[in-house]
This record gives sequence, C-alpha cells and structure tokens, in this order.
Amino acid sequence: MSIDRRAPDPGDPGLGEHTGDPMPRPAQPGGTRSARRWLGLAMLVLVLAGGFALAVVVGRTPPFDRWVTDPLFFKRCLAAHVNLALVAWFYSYLVALLFLLPGRPAAGLARAATAAAFAGVALMLAGAALPGAQPVLANYIPTIDSLPFRAGQLLFLAGVLLGVAERTLPLPGRLGQGADAAPLAEIPPAAQTGLRAAALALGLAALTFGIAWLRMPPGLENGVYYELLVWGSGHVLQLVCVLAMLSLWVILLAQVLGESPVSQAAARWLFFSMTLPWAIAPLLALAGPASSAYREGFSQLMRWCIAPGVAATLMVCAGPLRRAWRTRRISPRTFGDYRLSAFAVSALLTLLGFGLGAAIRGSNTMVPAHYHASVGAVTVAFMAGTFWLLGIFGLPISTRRVRRAAAWQPALYGAGMLVFAAGFALAGAHGMGRKVYGAEQASRGLAESIGLGMMGIGGAVSIAGGLLFLGIVAAAWWRRAGAAVTPEAGLEESPGRWRLES
Repeated sequence: MSIDRRAPDPGDPGLGEHTGDPMPRPAQPGGTRSARRWLGLAMLVLVLAGGFALAVVVGRTPPFDRWVTDPLFFKRCLAAHVNLALVAWFYSYLVALLFLLPGRPAAGLARAATAAAFAGVALMLAGAALPGAQPVLANYIPTIDSLPFRAGQLLFLAGVLLGVAERTLPLPGRLGQGADAAPLAEIPPAAQTGLRAAALALGLAALTFGIAWLRMPPGLENGVYYELLVWGSGHVLQLVCVLAMLSLWVILLAQVLGESPVSQAAARWLFFSMTLPWAIAPLLALAGPASSAYREGFSQLMRWCIAPGVAATLMVCAGPLRRAWRTRRISPRTFGDYRLSAFAVSALLTLLGFGLGAAIRGSNTMVPAHYHASVGAVTVAFMAGTFWLLGIFGLPISTRRVRRAAAWQPALYGAGMLVFAAGFALAGAHGMGRKVYGAEQASRGLAESIGLGMMGIGGAVSIAGGLLFLGIVAAAWWRRAGAAVTPEAGLEESPGRWRLES
C-alpha cells in the first residue's frame, strides 16, 4: 500500500493547506480563541472518558469479569464515562463549532462560559472519586449521588448554555458588522443552518429539564427520581447530537465534492422539519414527569421524528455523490480521504443504530447495542471534524505518517464500534440483562459469552481508534508548538489531499 498525491483542488480548504492566503483564515480572532478553548476541553474530557471506558470494558470481558466482585466500582466508572463521553465531549464540541459561526464575540461572557464548563468537569471528577458515592444509572444521563458530582453537572450545563447564548442571542456586546463578523468560508450555509438548529434544540432540552425539575413529584426513590428527571431532556439531546452530526456531514462532503451537498433552502426545510415536532417537549414536561404523556410522548418523538430527517438528508446527499462518482471526482481510491471515509462510517453506524433500535424487545443489552452504534456515528463525525478544525486553528496535520494514520482512523474506530454493538446485540438477543457487571453476569450461556467476547474485542479496537485519534491531534499540536507561525506552514498538505493506492 502506498500513498499517491492527488492534484490540489483550489476550492478545498483541507486542514490548513495553502489556498491563496498566507495562512488559513479564521472566522475572527475572538471566536477562534473561544472555539480553541472549547475544543481543548472536548479533547480533555475525551481522554478522561476513554480511561473510564477501559475500566468498564475490562469489567465486562471474560475472563476478567470474574475477578471483579464489586460492581459498584464499575457502575461509578460507567456513570462518569457517560457524562464525559456523551455530555461533556459532545456539547463542548458543539459550542466550539458554534464559535466559528459569523458574529462578534462578547468576550466576557465567552470566558465565563468556558470557565464554568471547565469547573463543572473538575467537580464531576471529584465527585466520582468520593468513596462510597452511590451511582444512579438513569437512562441518557446517569449520575453519582454526591453533591460535587451533581454540582459539576449543573455547572457544566450552565457553561454550555452561556456559550450557546453568546453565539445565538442578539446580545449588545456582539452586535454590529465589520472585520470581526466576517463569515467562515469553510462552513457552508447549509451547515450553519444545521448548527443553529442544534443550538435551538439544546435550548429546548434545557427548558424541558428545568420544567421537569420543577414538576417532579415528592417522595421518589433516587433511581426513579433521576430516571424521570432526565427522561425528557435526554431524548431531546439525541436530536441535538444528530443535528450536529448532519451539519458535519455537510461540511466534510462539501470539502470532498467542492460544493455543498445540500442547498441552503433544502437545509432550512430539513432542519426545520426535524426540529419542529420537538417544540412540544416543554409541554410534555408540564404534564408531569410521572405522567404517561411524558414517558410515552418522548418515546414516540424519538421513534418517529429523527430517522426520517436523517434518511432525507442521506437521500439529498446521494445525488451529488452519484454525480461525483460518474465524473470520477470520487472513486474507491478517494476513500483514503478521511472526510469521505468518516462520512461513510458515520452513515453506516447511524443506519445500524436505527435497525438495532427497532429490534429492542425488553431491557437487555440490545439497548446499549443501539445507542453505542448511534453514539459511535456521532463520535466518528466529530473526530473527522476535529482534523478539519486543526487546520483552522493553525495546527495542520503535516507529516506523511500522520496523514496516513488520519486516513485510516475513521475506519478503525468504526469497525471497533460495529463489532462492539454486534456483540452487545448478540448477547441481548439471548437474554443478557442490561447494567450488570463483573460477578453479576457470571451466569450466562454460550451465545451470551460469545457476544460479550465480541463486545470486548470491538471495545478494544474502538479504544485503539480513539487513541489513534488522540495521537493524531497530539502530533499536530506538538509539531505546531515547536514551530513558529510562518506563511510556509500553510503549505502543508492535509490527509484529504492524499489517497491510498494499492
């Protein structure tokens, strides 16, 4: 296998390569600084989440599971992992993207948002480390029943909401036009529409959470209380992640195709139609978290109001992809472009997640199979988007070895998540219960054992893909830290400018 250089495409911004300007052009100085801070936080929590994930995977993989006699330890690891990997990573990353949208920043509010988010993560780590703290494995957002952990969750939420407000509300500190409000050419208008829709959906999730909190009935047991509290907002957060993922699909494909695969008019229709049904979320919370309308209403929203929008987006993108295939702008060789492979892997995992979700029959490991496929789809899109962001921040992926690693990273991570989800699905199809760890899962049949073994192998491969991703980011950061910012730095090729050839 060798790497063959492709002819440069002047319209492709890549990861920081020369496009006529001395250096990649940022959105504007203040927004870029804030976006870098949020991306730095996202990278930090991803490292921490990986550590907790490793403990959880080892705790469920034969024969190591028989050595674990205290499932409470792994349940705390799981609660911390989910909060870092599904909350802090996703929403830090979303805010980083929002800070690249046009608009003059309100510097004080932007700094306060970042400080609150960092402090929230620190408190969650402190709360998870407290001996004797009781984990509460509620769906969507589990928690640890300790004051520092819960305070950290709320403080992180406050930081994210401040960041979203700074980017989306007409605050006096950021009104006006001029050089500081110049739009980012790298973000197509269709993707900007999607990111703003994700910000709106995040506001709906926060409002739903607040109403549910005020409407909680008294005297509930801890597990029931937290389950009902986050049930509604957790469903809305699924929409937030999907909208952000679709926006990144548009960004990545636009760079590969040289044009946006979705027009702005189509994007407005797609994202509006996906978001509109969820406007009833606060009303469902007003009905009371213990009501059947609250429980069943959000289940129906999830069942019918996400997949059609994703399917419509894929169909819209299919037309430009077919044209590019016919004109040989893309071919099997161009799948060495991380942007195209990441889109393909993300779309495949998304469809797998929908299929596994439709197959759920009861509380077994088919449920985590479904959401790990779905979460993996969002994560691989965010990882590929990070490679693109590195160039915007003046941290291009510059060496041949690292470019080659970036070309394979989405496929490696995606293959691991595919096997991981398939293993969970096999065990669940044969009755393996959810949320059992260590010695709790010792009684099982052959099919369940095979499924858990597949889960362990897939988890190890996906962790390797995650470590490769972090290594690529660290290599770009380290190389840039040791070099002065010069016009020549912008001449470095991106992995998207290279293709693999047998």
